[in-house]
Amino acid sequence: MLFSNYEAQVEALLSRSIDIAWNTNLAYVRVHRRSGGRCKVLAMRDTDVEFTSILIAGTNTGITSIWDLRGKRLAFGSRDSGQAAILPEYFLAINGIDVQKDVRLTRFDLDVGKHGDTGTSEVAVLEAVTKGEADAGAVGDTYWARTLATGGVDRNKVKPFWTSSPYCHCNFTVLEERYGKDLEEWTEALLQMDYNNPAHRTIMDMEGLKRWVRPQLAGYKPLFEAVEAVGYFNASA
Repeated sequence: MLFSNYEAQVEALLSRSIDIAWNTNLAYVRVHRRSGGRCKVLAMRDTDVEFTSILIAGTNTGITSIWDLRGKRLAFGSRDSGQAAILPEYFLAINGIDVQKDVRLTRFDLDVGKHGDTGTSEVAVLEAVTKGEADAGAVGDTYWARTLATGGVDRNKVKPFWTSSPYCHCNFTVLEERYGKDLEEWTEALLQMDYNNPAHRTIMDMEGLKRWVRPQLAGYKPLFEAVEAVGYFNASA
């Protein structure tokens, strides 16, 4: 079953209309909050572990650290992007930078409801920094690495200057009451997929992973803290 946005998918999981949801980290946090913690993560991609956010800056801005951001123009991705908005705001806050007061903030609220998955808002952030319309911006490391690899970054105009501590991204989530032997077997089958098997490789390439891994729940702690610190759920549904 396909959904146009993660909020609808979360509602379907909570209403028992679906058994398993492939959730972003923000969708997982929402499920955890709404279910009172009575949910379970089955598995995640190897690429969902050790995810980071990156701050980039124009090469002529003089920005070399986060403390240089004061008074500068900072671009964030869509407001529901963990990697390009929520977590960068939180990480800056715990380092003494209040994006509501210390910088001139621009948000690119594109594809809201997708939780930054399309990368559209990160494209806008990079474009703004490249054109000099923003002094600095936040993107996810996956988008940054992919764009570097495809030649989409003008290194004469844009540079990375800060990388966050790691956190986790997407996962398969179920409600605790639904978890049983069938889902245990389903999870084990998933974990046994082999990238060297041509029959498995196609779907694994489509999902951007080399192997499925067991959940590393500690990696979601930063986002749980971030949504509280920035009041994300106070300002959204």
